[in-house]
Amino acid sequence: MSKPLDGVKIIDFTHVQAGPACTQMLAWFGADVIKVERPGSGDVTRSQLRDIPGVDALYFTMLNSNKRSLTLDTKKPEGKEVLEKLIRESDVLVENFGPGALDRMGFSWERLNELNPKMIVASVKGFSDGHHYDDLKVYENVAQCAGGAASTTGFWDGPPTISAAALGDSNTGMHLAIGILTALIGRDKTGKGQKVAVSMQDSVLNLCRVKLRDQQRLDRVGYLEEYPQYPHGEFSDVVPRGGNAGGGGQPGWVLKCKGWETDANAYIYFTVQGHAWEPICRAIGRPEWIDDPAYKTAEARQPHIFEIFKTIEEWLADKTKFEAVDVLRKFDIPCSPVLTMKELANDPSLRASGTIAEVQHKERGSYLTVGSPIKFSDMKPEITGSPLLGEHTEEVLAGLGYSRNQIENLRESKVV
Repeated sequence: MSKPLDGVKIIDFTHVQAGPACTQMLAWFGADVIKVERPGSGDVTRSQLRDIPGVDALYFTMLNSNKRSLTLDTKKPEGKEVLEKLIRESDVLVENFGPGALDRMGFSWERLNELNPKMIVASVKGFSDGHHYDDLKVYENVAQCAGGAASTTGFWDGPPTISAAALGDSNTGMHLAIGILTALIGRDKTGKGQKVAVSMQDSVLNLCRVKLRDQQRLDRVGYLEEYPQYPHGEFSDVVPRGGNAGGGGQPGWVLKCKGWETDANAYIYFTVQGHAWEPICRAIGRPEWIDDPAYKTAEARQPHIFEIFKTIEEWLADKTKFEAVDVLRKFDIPCSPVLTMKELANDPSLRASGTIAEVQHKERGSYLTVGSPIKFSDMKPEITGSPLLGEHTEEVLAGLGYSRNQIENLRESKVV
């Protein structure tokens, strides 16, 4: 069955996580993604955090499925010639080099546009062009600090905290994928390519928009009523860390369940949503709270919200996190068990939907990876194993018109 991006050829000049996450998703949807790698070593993540000696690390395999691998030394004239041919036949070039790297390679925007006026050049940046930090090297945790996530994550009596979610890397890759698809649609209308850039700082900030909302509210009224610091604590002039409080104005917290003493994840997240207050009271056996003026409204509940959470924890004491959610879901109460990576990896629903995929690798054997989080009614992306280093070099070169002898000469001169 044909896929939406069949016929779209992408040169993948990215490494580590942000760029590869972007190109991997486009490959899932049918694009022919050719990952250009350095001969002999390839993407640094092939060897980072290995669990099997001499075999591509999971760090690489989980970000590069469905791609083809071409090894190419673009510093050599013959390598530049190969790349020029590839550019002429491709639709998109994606890169996450440092500032000016493409220019130094001899492939400035002007040169790329000369070779292929329809080419879309997509870039991952640490900071946007012209930003006063645009010369800084940026990794995941740097981006989270620069984009406002760290300052608003954690508890008020502790330091800024980094999220385990890849807000700087994979999140930036998803934003870049949207930009590339938008540019492809635009090219259908204008016939012209263009540059697309997404910075890691901007992408993190985009996910922290509710905190920017809260900063403006704090500037105006001096307090934030849904934060744990209200009404008895104090606010400074910046959005505070709120622990496990909800970001949408509905009080919520992580609460202990049966077994928490020995299981670090025996918890649920419980939200005290306004319209769910009556069902909550009935579920936990406190029907008298429904019409009690001290509890009836969100404003009345806030001064003793932690007393309410403590009462709910007492109700949870003899229930596992799964048993508790099975009861609460019948009352339409927003909640979830705190799920571990092991529980998610073995979740039959996630396996069935393709969110977790088991794939085969030529050297590793089977491994788990994330599948497409986007679901379609007429398409289920097939996830295939990541390529070995240079696995498709001969295939790609042959497709560019190189003969077997020419390919052998390129190998002998270590261009590929």
